Amino acid sequence: MLWVSLPDQRPRRELYWMSRMPGTHVTALAREEPVGDLTWVPSSYRRPIKRFIEAGAFAWVKGLDEQDPDSFDWVASLELCSLVTGQASRWRRRAPAGRRPLQAVVTWENLPNQPIYKVPPYRQALESCRSADLLLCMVDAARDHLLANGFDDERIRVVKPGVDTEIFSPAETPTQDPVVAFISPLAENKGIDRVLEAMQIVQRTIPEASLVVAGRGPLRDQVEEAAADPRRRVRLAGSLDAHGVADLLRGSAVFTTAPRPTWKWTEQLGLAYLEAQACGLPVVTTRCGTNDEAVTAPNDLVDDSAQALAESLLGWLQDPARRVEAGRANRARMVAEHDLATQVTRMGAAFASIERIHAS
Repeated sequence: MLWVSLPDQRPRRELYWMSRMPGTHVTALAREEPVGDLTWVPSSYRRPIKRFIEAGAFAWVKGLDEQDPDSFDWVASLELCSLVTGQASRWRRRAPAGRRPLQAVVTWENLPNQPIYKVPPYRQALESCRSADLLLCMVDAARDHLLANGFDDERIRVVKPGVDTEIFSPAETPTQDPVVAFISPLAENKGIDRVLEAMQIVQRTIPEASLVVAGRGPLRDQVEEAAADPRRRVRLAGSLDAHGVADLLRGSAVFTTAPRPTWKWTEQLGLAYLEAQACGLPVVTTRCGTNDEAVTAPNDLVDDSAQALAESLLGWLQDPARRVEAGRANRARMVAEHDLATQVTRMGAAFASIERIHAS
């Protein structure tokens, strides 16, 4: 498989999962060296502006045309509207018919009327995906979004993402300390400002309650300001690798975020929710987009207000026995439904099902 990365592809996500599929070897065009057993082709990008993030990055990868289509069975990329997906479609179409790889597009998109789809050249990238052989959805809502946009259901497969349940595992003895964990980009759409406000409400009842924050982003200054005041009991852990995140979670009592929609984004699933539950933590978050696919009972989805967030956090922090019970249920569900080894095998089966169709 040839994987065409976005310029800011996050590690241990889609590319990593593709590299873990049984019987698969991945060659990845990427700016930074990816995690996984794969071949890395160091790549640069033509990026006139940095206005959009993630799949909306206004960027094209350099060097794709140097790759031989005859060397790959598949070419894959992330999201329908990403410009690298449009590049992959064009590169594939230029290959002779007998040497043309199959194309896969991985998508989390849950907005049927995604506004970026109306903007050239994102619209062109979207239209190029209509000839893709596999549309691999990471959430159920992504399939609904594809059907609403006229894609062929026979090419759609849904496989939920997995988490490494060995790295993300519960503490031998759950903490009794009232520590709340926030692990997410420090951006308005992830709600660190709302969480900071909620923690001040929590501390009126539990003065010793503390917040540990991992991540980076434009609202880092707000977190640093809170961390500089010892009365706020906020600690900024910075950017952590998977093991660091797992250690942080095991030392916490509750996991929280507070996402809110933007003009082109709403919460899709949230891998951090899965990682926290795999570590045996209850989750408190605001109701946003389709995060109910990840956050189910006994966890709490609340309204977008600091008061609602604080009340839910207090309920968990004041009841250690309830936390333990919820943590066991969360851990069991993650092992049953989101174990990484199981899910990457299911992803491989999705690719194989399309290959059988073409072979017949």
